[in-house]
Amino acid sequence: MRPRLPTPLLAGLPARLPSLLSGLLLGLSLGLSAPFAHADNLPEIQRLMKQGQMPQALEKTEAYLASRPKDAQGRFMKGLIFTEMGRPADAIAIFTKLTEDYPELPEPYNNLAVLYAQQKQYDKARTALEMAIRTHPSYAIAHENLGDVYAKLASQAYDKALQLDSANTGAQSKLSLIRELISTSAPKAPARPAAAARPATETVRPATPAAEPAKPASTPPAPAAATVATVTPPARPAEKPLEPARVDKPAEKAPEKAAEQKPADQNAEADIVKAVQGWAAAWSRKDVKAYLAYYAPAFQTPNGQARKAWENERAQRIDKPGKLQVGVEDIKVSLDGDKATVKFRQHYSSASLKSSTGKTLVLIRSGGKWMIQQERVG
Repeated sequence: MRPRLPTPLLAGLPARLPSLLSGLLLGLSLGLSAPFAHADNLPEIQRLMKQGQMPQALEKTEAYLASRPKDAQGRFMKGLIFTEMGRPADAIAIFTKLTEDYPELPEPYNNLAVLYAQQKQYDKARTALEMAIRTHPSYAIAHENLGDVYAKLASQAYDKALQLDSANTGAQSKLSLIRELISTSAPKAPARPAAAARPATETVRPATPAAEPAKPASTPPAPAAATVATVTPPARPAEKPLEPARVDKPAEKAPEKAAEQKPADQNAEADIVKAVQGWAAAWSRKDVKAYLAYYAPAFQTPNGQARKAWENERAQRIDKPGKLQVGVEDIKVSLDGDKATVKFRQHYSSASLKSSTGKTLVLIRSGGKWMIQQERVG
């Protein structure tokens, strides 16, 4: 298996894992769009990691964490260092605790999957990747890694079938196809960690949905521009000439109707923007009651979680000690009757975490108010 983000996961490639994992994970920590805070005294640690000076990097990271033990960036980098030092058990413990403290971040789940796959624990790898995708449905790297894990699991299942029935020609054919897929998708040579870890936005953009990582053995291509689906209205059939007596009346009404509709749409968009800003403001001042009031009764909770349990979880996270600041900018509204899709960039800052990510809210008009029906990253 050749997941481009951290490392190959299929059998036959474990020797390439450390260098590829280092390239990806270090790139992940250095990416300009990474979801973690970039503290002023972390660049030195990153420089040491790029140079392969892991013991020195670990010493400085532990000193950094001594005064801020909950800091997500420092803990994440410590997990990367343990991985590069060949201490997978310690790295797994770090990333596992990060998933517990910051379940909204997909990268620790993805890195756990790579480490589990290195140990041939493919069921655990699959579970971790599924969690990454639930957290961030547009995380392309996790989807690719999950496909590779499924391919490995399929290979094991077909091999077991042949052990039980060596004459099973169907299983033989399928196993051959899977093995051919694995062999053709494997990289020809391991990547150099330093080359894969360049802090360029096109190399790794974990906080951006559907980001594409750098290919291990080649210069990373420029990211593809996002495309927006458009619908071209069908051509209208040629109309028969209107009778003279009917020309003036329709021509007068059409502009009036358009003029009436435009202000209504503008007013709705203004109300939607105001609702999103109010939601962020309530979150920032830790007003849990006001914050939860922005969510519609039909709000789709993550993973189908019970509404009450979700509200309790959000209240606990918001009420944590320390200052909290949530800002929104570049708000774009797509209106469709009583439903609106709102895309914007969310800036989040707390005592232990800073992030800047794309966010999408789906709002519905309910009782004269715009309320959140769906919430997702990207």
